[in-house]
Amino acid sequence: MLSEMRIQGLGVIAEADVELGAGLTVLTGETGAGKTMVVTGLHLLSGARADPSRVRTDARRAVVEGRFTLDGPAGAAAAAVVEAAGADADEDGTVIAVRTVSADGPSRAHLGGRSVPAGTLAEFTGPLLTVHGQNDQLRLLRPAEQRAALDRSAEQVAPLLAAYRDARARWQTAARDLAERTARSAELAREAESLRAGLEEVAAVDPQPGEDVELSRTVNRLGDLDALRSGAAQAQAALMGSDDDESGGALGLVAQARARMLAAGDDALTAQQERLGEVVAVLTDVGAELSAYLADLPADGAALDSVLTRQSELKTLVRQHATDVDGVLEWAQHARARLVEVDVSGDTLDALAQRRDALAENAAATAGALRAARQAAATVLAAAVSTELSGLAMGQAQLEVAVTDRPAADGDTAALLVDGVLLHAGAHGVDEVELRLVAHAGAPALPVGRSASGGELSRVMLALEVVLATADTTATLVFDEVDAGVGGRAAVEVGRRLARLARTHQVIVVTHLPQVAAFADTHLVVDKAAADGAVTASGVRRLTSEERVAELARMLAGLDDTDTGRAHAEELLQTASADRAR
Repeated sequence: MLSEMRIQGLGVIAEADVELGAGLTVLTGETGAGKTMVVTGLHLLSGARADPSRVRTDARRAVVEGRFTLDGPAGAAAAAVVEAAGADADEDGTVIAVRTVSADGPSRAHLGGRSVPAGTLAEFTGPLLTVHGQNDQLRLLRPAEQRAALDRSAEQVAPLLAAYRDARARWQTAARDLAERTARSAELAREAESLRAGLEEVAAVDPQPGEDVELSRTVNRLGDLDALRSGAAQAQAALMGSDDDESGGALGLVAQARARMLAAGDDALTAQQERLGEVVAVLTDVGAELSAYLADLPADGAALDSVLTRQSELKTLVRQHATDVDGVLEWAQHARARLVEVDVSGDTLDALAQRRDALAENAAATAGALRAARQAAATVLAAAVSTELSGLAMGQAQLEVAVTDRPAADGDTAALLVDGVLLHAGAHGVDEVELRLVAHAGAPALPVGRSASGGELSRVMLALEVVLATADTTATLVFDEVDAGVGGRAAVEVGRRLARLARTHQVIVVTHLPQVAAFADTHLVVDKAAADGAVTASGVRRLTSEERVAELARMLAGLDDTDTGRAHAEELLQTASADRAR
């Protein structure tokens, strides 16, 4: 929910602080006072494009600041954006979003005290705030918006749409794979042959991980075999003794010293001889390892030739495929995987064609299920909206929601056979959705864009919003003159519907109709005054009960200074209050 809003230097508004409550808030004021600038500020908080021409003429920049309370599912979704952006909530859990627009063009966005892209601001306010401006009625004429409205009306559509998109993606991937392999069969066949030849070479040599490094060590060892054998033998003799050495080498000398210490019978010497026992164990181990080393050394240098031959084989592979043997093994792994991808043998192409066809059948089945769900939802939505239109002084009007097939064109690469008919499978299904209005009994059902006037289109959109409110998790709904072209009893019904919508959402309405304003829980007015005799400045203030009477009387054809006007305004307020209490 949007709890507070502050505007500086935007259009005719010099500075305004607005406190917003739950329920229905209306914003009124004379023409040109700046009501639309409040909506413009909300658009800016929603991440919309910043227009420098909106900056007040005597200001360097415009600033719009909103404080949001994060409650319910919408609040949880917005909180996730705050966390991802590294922003912070205030101590009371609210989050402040700020949009700044400079007169010379650049704009900046901040969320929870952190500078963020405007797109991040849009992600944050997306689940919290939906703005229906005067141009949003025109969006209702777009097929995509009409389909989206139908999908929002039925909770069973979303999972079916997700399943269809998944099935369609897998089918399209398989179809593209088969088409690519077929079209590039000669090229892919050459690539496959090259990969097979390379893999056969690797298999023939059969390199082992790290083998080239180990062979380099072996070559270095065998290149100086005599010196290695001599050095190791001399070291062993020094440790273990030799036939010519009666002392028994280092091991024998240590053993003698240990025996003499033990024989002395002195406790201090006994302790030292225990340490010499550890030395004996170490010398024994080293001597054994030297013996094993000498035993492993080749008897002559002939073994060097075979090692060099093996090393040459490995170097040939390395030159062709990588920088070392481990790289060759990695290349072979990737080559085997790529060989599967470029296989264009007849059996492989047949298998791919069968898989594509099976995936197409699955996608067609999910598309049919999605269409059936939409057709069922269309009947329910049409009846509900028609009922609302009856209450909005369009008693004979009926809304029809048509779900029709979208035929595939010749050569369509996204064509699916659904229930025996070849249809275009788009990202949203094989259906086209169209809202059609029967203006009165006996009239033909025509697309809303052709049959509805501006006022009727406003009421159709409002009726849709009222019906869809239960499925809409957006916390705050904003309507900018949704009552355009409406008057009389229809205006009262618009106010009644907005008040009903405000039971489950925070609703903010810019209106020029006193019948609508009378239903408000909170009434704000935009005042305009001349500043310095040249520049107009506007502000926003909250009306008291007495001030509301005067404002409604003004809206009743400027009757604010007459007893008749005030009496009429009081009657409107009483009627609306009684209606809301039901």
